[in-house]
Amino acid sequence: MTVVEKLTSQDAMALENQYGAHNYHPLPVVLSRGEGVFMWDAEGKKYYDFLSAYSAVNQGHCHPRIVNAMTEQAKKLTLTSRAFYNDMLGQFERYATDYFGFDKLLPMNTGAEAVETAIKICRKWAYEEKGIPEEQAQIIVCKNNFHGRTTTIISFSNDEDARKNFGPYTPGFIKIEYDDTEALEKALESDKNIAGFLVEPIQGEAGVYVPSEGYLTKAKALCKKHGVLFIADEIQTGIARTGELLAVDHENVKPDMLILGKAISGGVYPVSAVLANDAVMDVIKPGQHGSTFGGNPVAAAVAMEALEVVKDEKLAENAERLGQQFRSGLNDYIKTSKIVKLVRGKGLLNAIVINDSEESETAWNICVALKENGLLAKPTHGNIIRFAPPLVINEEQLADCVSIIKKTLKEFEG
Repeated sequence: MTVVEKLTSQDAMALENQYGAHNYHPLPVVLSRGEGVFMWDAEGKKYYDFLSAYSAVNQGHCHPRIVNAMTEQAKKLTLTSRAFYNDMLGQFERYATDYFGFDKLLPMNTGAEAVETAIKICRKWAYEEKGIPEEQAQIIVCKNNFHGRTTTIISFSNDEDARKNFGPYTPGFIKIEYDDTEALEKALESDKNIAGFLVEPIQGEAGVYVPSEGYLTKAKALCKKHGVLFIADEIQTGIARTGELLAVDHENVKPDMLILGKAISGGVYPVSAVLANDAVMDVIKPGQHGSTFGGNPVAAAVAMEALEVVKDEKLAENAERLGQQFRSGLNDYIKTSKIVKLVRGKGLLNAIVINDSEESETAWNICVALKENGLLAKPTHGNIIRFAPPLVINEEQLADCVSIIKKTLKEFEG
């Protein structure tokens, strides 16, 4: 007897509503299959995916090479815990440190775990290497950030939905405005106990907010001047999404710590990692941090193949070229639009800002209409729609998607 049934979309949504916690508000579509840039619902309707599981599926849905790496490894060995060595982890660590240019890698599973890992390493480094008095280390973060949903991370969020009634909050964080190097410099000069600056090179959840040119370069220079770790959260922006391997690469900035997740596995398996050089990473000693599943053999095999696909299929170059095509196509439409204010982004991480308030349902309604027209996207912050297709999309498919988006927006022009 099989546990899995074939369900209609209505049946599947009803089951989640009855038996699942209501911690998400999904678009009303039930997906049952994916391949490349496409997904199909339970009734067999085909859609373009323009969210990519929040940029986790950069290599496309069910990429055969990545799926094969997972299944082949799963037949041999899935989990040892870190109580023992396994024959895949060291190979992944060597491959990834060479790929991104760091000495060491600490493997975890989810993006939020990787951010928590970076925070712990940063604090330990501050006490043991920088000489900050114990319990006094501060980490600078940016307003409107999104680094995850753990209790520590929401402690430095200013999203009330994420924060309210989850206190007491974790201390040790200073919030400044994003894309403001004067605010960063002031914070660094006013407190000698700053350990790190944690920043998204592009704020994704905030609505694909791209900082001013030179912001990352100046921020890194200020951190170096004050002996502070520059920590880049590239969970959403990394792995070719913005037209470079990493978003910091647009300014040739090398972070002191790099946080990766999502597309490091091509959306096939939960994998995340923190990378740093020996001077930082060596503060972590046995027993001080870890995860039962972190660095398991399947994760190692999947991540290596997923990263190899990015290189072999030149996905960063494709994202750069087609991102320009996407913004150009929508800018032509926006010139005469009443419903869309602007399009912004880098590579194939883009967003349109709807000419309505954050409290309105216009962006949601547009996304529902896009679904009806065969394209899946999701609003963020009420009046912003994020567009992030898998990076394997081609020019013809992208042109088709731009046509669908324009056609749908026309339905809402007043």
